[in-house]
Amino acid sequence: MCPVVKRKEEKKKIPGKYVLLIFTALCIALMLYTFTHDIQGGTLQNTAGAIFVPFQKGIARVSSNILAFVEEKHTIAELNAENEELRRQIDELNWENSQLLQDHYELTNLRELYELDNTYAEYAKVGARIIAAGNDNRFNSFLIDKGTDDGITVNMNVLAGSGLVGIVSETASNWSRVTTIISDNSNVSGSVLHTQDNLIVSGSMELIAQGMVSYSQLTDREHRVVVGDKVVTSNISDRYLPGILIGYIATVEEDSNHLTMSGKITPVVDFEHLSDVLVITETKKTVEK
Repeated sequence: MCPVVKRKEEKKKIPGKYVLLIFTALCIALMLYTFTHDIQGGTLQNTAGAIFVPFQKGIARVSSNILAFVEEKHTIAELNAENEELRRQIDELNWENSQLLQDHYELTNLRELYELDNTYAEYAKVGARIIAAGNDNRFNSFLIDKGTDDGITVNMNVLAGSGLVGIVSETASNWSRVTTIISDNSNVSGSVLHTQDNLIVSGSMELIAQGMVSYSQLTDREHRVVVGDKVVTSNISDRYLPGILIGYIATVEEDSNHLTMSGKITPVVDFEHLSDVLVITETKKTVEK
């Protein structure tokens, strides 16, 4: 085909935007005409119906889609706002629940300390909070928030749970270090409560992992000591006040010399979950004097 002819044919085509503009103008003109004239029957009415009905349906469909889209957006925004409010309420409830659990734990701990205080009412005591554990993050020793300013001195006995925790081994103005009876270098002179047989309670970080400490040099020639017997601090201890509960006999074994017994004791203190303690503000030497 000749390029000249092709260009002429292209010139004959009407751009789509003009067609749309003409169609829109025609629709508007027909709409105005129908509003200003009474059209009943006839070709014009049929033509107007054929043109406007689909046009109105299209507008109605588009309007409906737009309205549905707007309502959907509005609904989504409302749901997001409700979700945020629910998240906030859940966070508040979780916080309140954790506070209640903490309060319950502290109340239980305070009740234990109160009962412990009554058990050893003959001794003056002061409450203290643990502020740091040992270097290995275990309670073979720990720091408390009371020191010399509060009347704390070395060799004061420390209680928690149902009995003996350890002894004050170092002090400063506003803190003290407590060495516990489960420490590897700890030795406590004890006795079996109902037989008054003496023994030595020794700490062991290895055994405490099993919930035990060891004892030795039990002079029970009559074999009266049995599993479950209470072990308390003895009168002959040079640092520990007498009669403080240490734990219960867990095992009894005869030594090779056939003169003494040894075995394991279950401590009454839960050393893994200590938070507050009672410090007896007297030492063995002070009480003796």
